[in-house]
This record gives sequence, structure tokens and C-alpha cells, in this order.
Amino acid sequence: MGALKAHEVSRFVDRPDLEAGIILAYGPDTGLVRETAQRLARRYAGNDADSMNLVVLDGAELDADPSRLAVEAKTTSLFGDRRVIRVRGAGKSLVMPLTELRDDPGSIIILEAGNLTPKDPLRALVEAAKLGRALPCYPDNDESLGRLISETFSKAGIRADQDTVAAIRDSLGNDREITRRELEKLVLFAADTKLLTREDVLTLCADNAALVLDEVVDATGTGHAADLDTALERAIAQSVNSQQILASALGHFTTLRRWRVEVDAGKSPGAVLDNARPKPHFSRRSSIERQLRLWTDDALSAALDRLQLAVADSRKRYGLADTVSRRALLAVCTMAAER
Repeated sequence: MGALKAHEVSRFVDRPDLEAGIILAYGPDTGLVRETAQRLARRYAGNDADSMNLVVLDGAELDADPSRLAVEAKTTSLFGDRRVIRVRGAGKSLVMPLTELRDDPGSIIILEAGNLTPKDPLRALVEAAKLGRALPCYPDNDESLGRLISETFSKAGIRADQDTVAAIRDSLGNDREITRRELEKLVLFAADTKLLTREDVLTLCADNAALVLDEVVDATGTGHAADLDTALERAIAQSVNSQQILASALGHFTTLRRWRVEVDAGKSPGAVLDNARPKPHFSRRSSIERQLRLWTDDALSAALDRLQLAVADSRKRYGLADTVSRRALLAVCTMAAER
């Protein structure tokens, strides 16, 4: 069987066990799919992008003429070397020509596809083929992302402490291509100093609007009026509008209430956050734990009613939306301060 596990993919790409065959890179992480196919193409055809032995085709082209794949695979290289066929956007139209090729492909055929189910005919064909290898490409988890960060920085001679690596991990990981670009940006930034700090990462990689919204809701939830005022001024400076602020506050207090139900059922705030999906950023953990201890379910219900009223009011009186949202947040902040 040619079905590999996700953790086996990198090892296979480094040391593929096929001289000729069909390799399918598929999954929800399109950046990792593309990177995997590119690494395989270089492994088999060399680093020369213009190599006469490498043929790159688009799935849409082959949809119109699927037989072209078999023609390319069976064509002998002018130099007698192995031909490498890379197909981007491979789809079901290739099942028939690949069925004819799977026992004797004559070349290395590298297919790039999306998130295929186990019953998808293209994936099923490659997994069942003796000369087939199906490589799942899923978004990085904490372990694989941490390994990628470590390898990238080690190669560049850059030092980063655990808090810095954690900040990078929390900012990245949904798409390997984006992750690579962001890591390259960090490496370039630290090229002279060879040192990265958490502040550098937050400045270069994080969504600053999201960060300031976190500051607003955490100041509100912990009852710190001065911090709330500062955070609101920062939000205004970054062109975050009042509707975004109120929506963020509603989302935050709704989540707090859901977590509070678990606390009332006997879990500690720490245990609730350990099992939360997605986990809040590590820098907010102590603040959120405190909020879970401060707020009761009834109080959270009252806070949500106040925020929902503000949303409706701000839409009716658009010209006063900033004032309405500020008053509502201050009122909820006062509720927290009185607890």
C-alpha cells in the first residue's frame, strides 16, 4: 500500500523509495502540498528549474486531453535520463490514464491535489498502486511547526528564546507557504543581530488589529478602566471601528460564559484553558484565568445583554457609535471592578 502517514512525508521526500512511479501530494495545506511537490521535483530532476527532464502540466490542460499525461510519461528523454512529470491541480480526469500507467509509469509522476477524502478515486488509485505513494499534507501542529522554526533559525544562526518561539507558533501554522515567507522575513530582520525577541515577532508577524482588540476585551473583563481607555485609543489609532470592537467584546464574553459553565461543573480555569480549542494566546492566559474567577454566569449574561444593546444602539445612531461603544465597555468594565 502506498498510503503514508503525515509524519512520514518529510522522511520520504528526503529519501524517496521509487525510481519510477506516481506520487500524490494532497491535503488542506495548499502551501505544504506545493512545497512537497517542489521538493520532490528537485530531488528527482535536480535544482535546474529549466531541466529538459522536468515537465510541468496544469490539471486544467489535462482535463481537456487526459491522454497527454501518458504520452509525456512514456516519452523518452533526449539524454536518456528519467523524466519527471509534475501536475498541478490534479483531478479525477487523470484516473483513467493513471490506471493504465500505474504498473509501468516509465517516469516519476508528481501530482498536486486538494483535500481528498479516502474514497476519492484519485487518492484510492495511488494508495492501492504498488508504485504509488500518497502523501497527506496537513497544517503544521505545535510539534512540526516548532521543528521548522528551530531548523530555520539554526541554519541562519539566529537565537530566539521560548517565549519568542511560542509567539511565532501562535501567529503561524495554517499554511506552510505563508509560514515559510514569514520565517524568511524574520531571518532577514535578524540577519545582523542574530537575535529575535517576542516583541520583534509581534511587530512583524502578528495581526496588530487583533492584538489591540484582545487588549480591549481583557481590560474590560478584568475591570481595569485606565487600561481600557489606553487600548481604545490604540484601536482608534489603528482604524479599528466601534462595530469591530463591540463584535470582539461580544465574542469574548460569549466564550467566557461557555468556559464558565465548565468551571461551574467543577473544572479549574487552568484545566478549561488547557482543553480549549483554539487555545488563547499564552500571553493572555493569566488574564483570562482571572476573568473566569471574577465573573459568574449571571454576571456574564448581564454583560452580554449590555453589549448587545450597545450594538443595536450604535447601528441606530451611527454618528454616536464610538461614544455608545465606549460607554458600554466602561459599564461592563465597572461590573468587573466591583466583583
